[in-house]
Amino acid sequence: MRIVIAGGHGKIALLLERRAAARGDATVALIRDPAQSDDVRAAGAEPVVADLEALDAGELAGHLTGADAVVFAAGAGPGSTAERKGTVDRDAAVLLADAAAAAGVRRYLLVSAMNIDSPPGPEDDDSVWAHYLRAKKAAEDALRARDDLDLTILRPGRLTDEPGTGLVRLGPVGGQPPVGYGEVSRDDVAAVLLALLDAPASAGAVLDLVGGTVPPAQAVAALTGANAPR
Repeated sequence: MRIVIAGGHGKIALLLERRAAARGDATVALIRDPAQSDDVRAAGAEPVVADLEALDAGELAGHLTGADAVVFAAGAGPGSTAERKGTVDRDAAVLLADAAAAAGVRRYLLVSAMNIDSPPGPEDDDSVWAHYLRAKKAAEDALRARDDLDLTILRPGRLTDEPGTGLVRLGPVGGQPPVGYGEVSRDDVAAVLLALLDAPASAGAVLDLVGGTVPPAQAVAALTGANAPR
């Protein structure tokens, strides 16, 4: 599989790149800063400098040629402005979708966040956090309205940098019983993303993810009706 990852130097992205490389997949990491290239290569990916706040869809599409899937794992990050929540977390996700469609790549995984359907309270309405929630929700809504993507949205809980446990709880948003809010390691998020890439039947799903008791491949297989890898 050939996978293009937006936000290719992010913590989740680097972990996904290592996992993909370990099993022989080819990954392309879209990065903004050329100084990040060595880290990306060390993770087993090919670095491509592509500033998602500066490119247009046609330029970006050229970097997606031959890809089987794209993963949006980019984010403006802690300490960024409210404006950049819009230009990165929302607009860049849509830009990647436009580029994927232009390049003929249907499979798209979006890393989002839990609880973004709940609007911020009046006291937080103009906070950077509120802008982040609205940007993530707007990105989801824009992508879900399209018919040219095979889209899966993954909403992890509170992210940690702890070593992955290899055990998760994964379920559809609004499902019963609900997944419930909790923590999940970035490493386990990467493992679930890789399992979702192997499960085209997960297209159309919006999934909550926290730490749990089921291996990622089995958790994905249980949702899609596929057989988990042995």
